[in-house]
Amino acid sequence: MNYDVIVIGGGSAGLMAAIAASKRRASVLLLDKGDKLGRKLGISGGGRCNVTNNKDLDELIRHIPGNGRFLHSSLANFNNKDIIAFFENLGIRLKEEDNGRMFPVTDRAKTVVDTLIGQVRKQGVDIRVNAPVDTVLYEDGRVAGVRLRSGETLVCRSVIVASGGKSVPQTGSTGDGYAWAEKAGHTITELFPTEVPLTSNEPFITSKELQGLSLRDVALSVWNAKGKRVVEHRGDMIFTHFGLSGPIALRCSQFVVKALKASGTGNVEVAIDLMPDKSPDEVYSETLKLAELEPKKAVKNVLKACLPEKMIPPLLRGAELAETVTYDNVPRQAWSRLAGLIKRFPVRVYGTLSIEDAFVTGGGVNLKEIDPKTMESKLTKGLYFCGEVLDIHGYTGGYNITAAFSTGYTAGMHAAE
Repeated sequence: MNYDVIVIGGGSAGLMAAIAASKRRASVLLLDKGDKLGRKLGISGGGRCNVTNNKDLDELIRHIPGNGRFLHSSLANFNNKDIIAFFENLGIRLKEEDNGRMFPVTDRAKTVVDTLIGQVRKQGVDIRVNAPVDTVLYEDGRVAGVRLRSGETLVCRSVIVASGGKSVPQTGSTGDGYAWAEKAGHTITELFPTEVPLTSNEPFITSKELQGLSLRDVALSVWNAKGKRVVEHRGDMIFTHFGLSGPIALRCSQFVVKALKASGTGNVEVAIDLMPDKSPDEVYSETLKLAELEPKKAVKNVLKACLPEKMIPPLLRGAELAETVTYDNVPRQAWSRLAGLIKRFPVRVYGTLSIEDAFVTGGGVNLKEIDPKTMESKLTKGLYFCGEVLDIHGYTGGYNITAAFSTGYTAGMHAAE
């Protein structure tokens, strides 16, 4: 059978592309190399599936630092409010949590995956799982079909590549789509891990002194080789046996990767502000006042009132203050160093975990070669791209899935037309 549209990849972007194309009465085949659809979607949001983010569009795009502005046209077709309406019209009630994150009321990703697959079937899309694609076929500058690894050839007039990036490969995202894009003449921008934990060999990391310590509502900044702050994020983080993880560490990761590449030194400084609402002078006077109120108490015990206990020894070491020193014997210069470290506790990081350990892939199909209004290749007629295979990446919190749904919908709509 010949098809109007073949969608390769049954993730967020591919499922939405199949829905949008079949809604416009195109005959659609959805191919996935795995044994079931929506695998990455099923583990997203900690297994609860953060389907989008309810922020205003300008703010939403700001949370997609990897080429978010490219999405203006696709978001005009299908934005975060449309995504919310889409799911609620399918009977999935959503709820808004912190920072605009939208989840199904059931708190189960399976609800979202099953409903999407059900809608794909309802709209008459043919689905084939365990059907890995070997290559996309091109003739005279346009799409001719696809060839499966089994040797079977399928003819169509449009192909939508929604094969994902290289992160979370256990869900099927192993970078297959890049080769099909290159075969059509596309360039792939350098791939790198984003939304990924940071690695460090600082003594307090390698000794596991701080392992498991969670910091709440702190600020984490990345500094380049010239001593300039590149970015700062505020929220929660955690020390691990290999470095730093948690929401703000993940958000800083793409900037760490870029700063490392620019510096050529093999490491880059990130800094933790343990009291982001206070100035260095306020930190100095308020902590010293605590010591003054209990002059006979060792400062390591005094500081427990305002700092996580595990953080106190490395802070005091950095300030060259003995843990047992009391208020009467505190050198004011050392206390000033302590206040400075509370505001900027440095951690040298030498990299991140691998792209396979990342939540999101940075880099991908070069956006200069894609029409933002349609998601069609500027080089090959009938070839469309959507989702993580493109050089688009955002922070966790519903932003990447919004980009996937929006580009998938746009690609499906135009491929059908």
